[in-house]
Amino acid sequence: MGKGVPEILRDVAHGVRMTEQDAAVLLSATGRDLLRIAQAADEAREIAVGDAVTFVRNQNINVTNICINSCGFCGFSRKPGDPDAYEHSLEIVRLKAEEAQKKHHITEICSVSGLHPAYDADQYAGIITAIRDGAPGVHIHAGNPMEVAYAARQSGIPTEYVLKELKESGLSSLCGTAAEILVDSVRDRICPGKIPTAEWVRIISEAHRMGIPTTATIMYGHIESDADRARHLAIIRDIQDETSGFTEFVPLSFIHQQTPIYKKGLARAGATGREDILMHAVSRLFLDNIKNIQVSWVKLGQKMAQLLLLAGANDLGGTVYEESISKSAGAVQTDFLDPSVMRRMAEDLGRPLRERTTLYQLI
Repeated sequence: MGKGVPEILRDVAHGVRMTEQDAAVLLSATGRDLLRIAQAADEAREIAVGDAVTFVRNQNINVTNICINSCGFCGFSRKPGDPDAYEHSLEIVRLKAEEAQKKHHITEICSVSGLHPAYDADQYAGIITAIRDGAPGVHIHAGNPMEVAYAARQSGIPTEYVLKELKESGLSSLCGTAAEILVDSVRDRICPGKIPTAEWVRIISEAHRMGIPTTATIMYGHIESDADRARHLAIIRDIQDETSGFTEFVPLSFIHQQTPIYKKGLARAGATGREDILMHAVSRLFLDNIKNIQVSWVKLGQKMAQLLLLAGANDLGGTVYEESISKSAGAVQTDFLDPSVMRRMAEDLGRPLRERTTLYQLI
């Protein structure tokens, strides 16, 4: 017989590191165990990072929705010639970055796009350069392991060379997206065109070794099991043990409404509130080597995001200003969260709101 919830929580409180099996047990909890796990995570959050609720002033720039892949969970990608397909020129990207810095006083620009059939390493580097030219000094948080692998393939060069080119062009940190669930049997069903788990791990680790920090994410609530989620968390923790390169962990709740796998009846209708609470709380308890757990108000809405600040999360992510990917999948109210609203969310819980940089220095 494995350990139950009370025993696992007692061990964690005494500094015993959770096992992958422990994580799967907690992720399957129901009833009042849910509240006990959330409380333990909230206490762990207080010890790890204190009471401040943090956020970053950022803007998204999604350069194109044209993509060679057709991921089952994505409502954003389009094929060349589709009526709503688009691609911003590098000059438009530069102007968007310039406006973001001057109008919104952002400190970070985040850019992730579709895998355009004409893009290679030089084009991705060109996007970084355009952002840098439009918003000098801003932190550029862009790309992900899938884009790096694609750029390498398109240009016929190793992924390390792509990362080097992006860094020289002005990349400050890499997005830890395209992770979805780091279990190949799941990836084969929801995103067969994406790189396998081992390649995602290799590219993230390469970036860390080159001094490029990254976020880490999980996209949950579609076809995966609690054991799959626990395996994903274990992979992330192992990487962090080795590299210390992750700045934060971001659980991303599956937005289902407009996605192919949901429309075909192959995925469930997103995560439940119980699953959302447990995903954030167990992430806090399991990832003892990652200080920051971010809650995505874009995915979850403001009220749920606020509650998850009582279940292990300490960060509200960014102001965003422009968001296309979650909106295309069916999310609502994704475009902008005013810091005054964030302040109300935090202070209503008795916690202060603090602005931060991308790398979590308080401003």
